Amino acid sequence: MTTNLVIKVHDKDNVAIVVNPGGLHEGDVLFDGTVLTMSAPAGHKVALAAIPEGEPILRYGEVIGTALECIQRGDCIKEHQLQLPDAPGLEELPLATRPSPAMEPLKGYTFEGFRNPDGSVGTKNVLGITTSVQCVAGMTDHVVARIKQELLPRYPNVDDVVALNHTYGCGVAINAPAAIVPIRTLQNISRNPNFGGEVMVIGLGCEKLQPSRLVSDEQGAEPVRIHDTTEDAELAADTLQLQDESLTSFSDMVDSIMAMADRHLQKLDRRRRETCPVSELVVGMQCGGSDAFSGVTANPAVGYATDLIVRAGGSVMFSEVTEVRDAIHLLTPRAIDEEVGRALLREMAWYDDYLEGGKADRSANPSPGNKRGGLSNVVEKALGSIIKSGNSPIVDVLGPGERIRRRGLTFAATPASDFVCGTLQLAAGMNLQVFTTGRGTPYGLPMAPVIKMSTNSSLGQRWHDLIDIDAGRIATGEASIADIGWELFHLILDVASGKTEVAADRLGLHNDLVLFNPAPVT
Repeated sequence: MTTNLVIKVHDKDNVAIVVNPGGLHEGDVLFDGTVLTMSAPAGHKVALAAIPEGEPILRYGEVIGTALECIQRGDCIKEHQLQLPDAPGLEELPLATRPSPAMEPLKGYTFEGFRNPDGSVGTKNVLGITTSVQCVAGMTDHVVARIKQELLPRYPNVDDVVALNHTYGCGVAINAPAAIVPIRTLQNISRNPNFGGEVMVIGLGCEKLQPSRLVSDEQGAEPVRIHDTTEDAELAADTLQLQDESLTSFSDMVDSIMAMADRHLQKLDRRRRETCPVSELVVGMQCGGSDAFSGVTANPAVGYATDLIVRAGGSVMFSEVTEVRDAIHLLTPRAIDEEVGRALLREMAWYDDYLEGGKADRSANPSPGNKRGGLSNVVEKALGSIIKSGNSPIVDVLGPGERIRRRGLTFAATPASDFVCGTLQLAAGMNLQVFTTGRGTPYGLPMAPVIKMSTNSSLGQRWHDLIDIDAGRIATGEASIADIGWELFHLILDVASGKTEVAADRLGLHNDLVLFNPAPVT
């Protein structure tokens, strides 16, 4: 006999989500005696009580909407039946009011990483070739292919060569105030620990964003403060501009870049993994292609692992402003002090203004796929998204493109777009990412390993060779949140040490960098 499985998250909830992979059907009886009045797909909400028009619909113990019509007990709730509530006001929210939870330090855990001159540690050993303008992307793609074929085999200790192409650099309002976001993003990506301090910059020559600006601390490159060194080591930077008159042909350009790459590869090849404490990990937590299971399986397990990393002295960042905004009232009390709390509010207000300026609002999120996975609106999505942050106090807030400053749990403000968020987390100094998904995505980054976790076992089994860890076992009772949290923690250490290769790297599935540019394009 098939058990009719649903998940009710909080005692106050008047809805539950369907667990059975094939959904439930009219006449099925739930744990509390509720009889379904209609079929309900997996992940979708069923009413556990009658909800009159105008009354709140509760999930996670929070209001995710009010009923636009009378909903009967046993109904499958549809998106159009919910009125989106107002976002929490930012003026009167409590700041730093929750005492930091007692968390016993977690000792004795290490990983094998590549230590850098500035004290940071890489989980990969990669040559990054950045660009000052999109015009040269064809050239960098050409030389990267040549480097991989002709040079990389000579340097077995170098993992990869990556072109850091982007769509910025010219035809932009380079001195507009908001231009600092893409510029400091590019500056700080070059400083990612996985590049070992070896930076190559290829420019054209006539662009507004001159190559020299990418390797200087001019206008926004933030110093790393989480490491023990008192000063950052100088970047071992080389720049080349294709319009340089000494370069008399295409072959001349290619030969010059190849020679430059060879010098950097020689240095990178001398790097060796060494035992490092977990305090040198900087892990980015992200979700994409989310469904209604995200907030009850994968994201809580990620939150559990977040707390383990913080307890071990490491750094974790969570992001995605539009998937935090509607749950911000649950985060500001967790700020370590009022200054951090006000910084959270500043980033929320900035993004409110950004959306308003574009004649958009928060109802533009979630996506059609999120809705098919049972997420009715951005409030429900946000409540499930913030669970990735665990219970640790929030010690810092980064603006888009800024670099991590403190160990512990940081909110790095980014858009929710997977590729933009990943790009900004790389700039913030992330050396490994955990990515949860319910609908499925082949997302990956060549610069840092990405562990992909499925929120439901249907996806985990169907995409068995694309998913690294299946959190759907929580929904079926095969494992607890703590079980999967510890499993993820150990997997993070193995991946960071190079002992386990993530599916995206094994299959060569990697996405492009996508800069966040809120400034005008001319």
